[in-house]
Amino acid sequence: MEQLISDYTIKLTQALGMQAMQRVPALGGALREAWQAKRSIFLCGNGGSAGNAVHLANDLLYGVGLNNRWGGLKVEALSANSAVLTCLANDIGYDQVYSEQLRVKAQAGDILIVLSGSGNSANVVKALEMGNQIGMKTFAILAFDGGLCRSLAQHPIHFPIDDMQIAEDLQLMIGHICMQWLYANPIHEIAPRMSSEADQ
Repeated sequence: MEQLISDYTIKLTQALGMQAMQRVPALGGALREAWQAKRSIFLCGNGGSAGNAVHLANDLLYGVGLNNRWGGLKVEALSANSAVLTCLANDIGYDQVYSEQLRVKAQAGDILIVLSGSGNSANVVKALEMGNQIGMKTFAILAFDGGLCRSLAQHPIHFPIDDMQIAEDLQLMIGHICMQWLYANPIHEIAPRMSSEADQ
């Protein structure tokens, strides 16, 4: 057990030193812009990544807004509603459980964050395809070789590591880094433009 702890700690530390971490500020900046513009953020993934999507949606909705009277971000984990997931999987196929939700709910300028180890699961691949088609800003936090999602995401955050548990840890850590940065850098209300006699 002691050796596993040591090896795991080393792998996680090495991953945090990879160039992928240099792409995290772009995600944080996009989230802040969406927060200011009241645009929506959608997250999705499978298995543990689906759970991470739900976790981070909570952090962005509530945790970020604790320091801001305007509240947190408009965010939704597409993996959260079991009725929607099972309906779509049964009726049109599991590969479309996320893309169909985006087709209905998302708008140009919204943000999609895909969480995936392999980057090859059909449902997250189709989610990125739909997000790009709609005109969303698309991000993907990936491991292994990045799969198809690495080329589909406009902003891939790719860690070339062959460890799914480390990959899932990194998803949460990046989310938590963004959450803490947003909390410390809250948005401010944009005052409505006042009309003047010159406008009349």
